[in-house]
This record gives sequence, structure tokens and C-alpha cells, in this order.
Amino acid sequence: MDQVAQFINENILLIYLLVFMVILGFEVISNVPTILHTPLMSGANAISGIVIIGGILLMRRTAPDDILTILFAAIAIILGMTNVVGGFAVTNRMLSMFKKKK
Repeated sequence: MDQVAQFINENILLIYLLVFMVILGFEVISNVPTILHTPLMSGANAISGIVIIGGILLMRRTAPDDILTILFAAIAIILGMTNVVGGFAVTNRMLSMFKKKK
């Protein structure tokens, strides 16, 4: 328990910043007009691509006995891939709405 308290005391500013960014991100995303969803999704796909590459690089450079780091890298890769695939599926569905029917 002392290690957790010490970690929090050493990183209190970063914890406050993380909480602030989560709240700010939620507010920004929830107030986006409908017309801007596609460009916003493209940006999210680009960020998720960077997360995927970072997770792969982290897995490659981590020692095999460091299970926690490998687990976090795997979670980052899985969540990033889920976001990218979902973004492409939604974009494909939106673009199919503009195709002429035969």
C-alpha cells in the first residue's frame, strides 16, 4: 500500500492532468456537430494507428519476463485495432449511402 501512495504522491500532477483530459475529451466529443463526425473519425483512426504501432514496438522491446508491459501493449493493440476496424466499417456504410442503386 505504501508503494501505491508513493506512486500517487510522485505523479499527482500527471493524474490530475489525465482526469482533466478525460473530462475535456468527453465534453469536446459530445458536442461535435453531425457534419463533422466523418473527419473526426478519420483523425481517431490515425491516432489509433499510432497506438497500434506503439504497442507493437513496445512488445518488441520488452523483456519476455515483463508480463505487465506485454499485457498493456496487447490491450493497446487490441483496442486500437477495434477502433480502426469499427471506423472503417462505419465509413464504408456511410459511403454506401451515397452510391446509386441499380
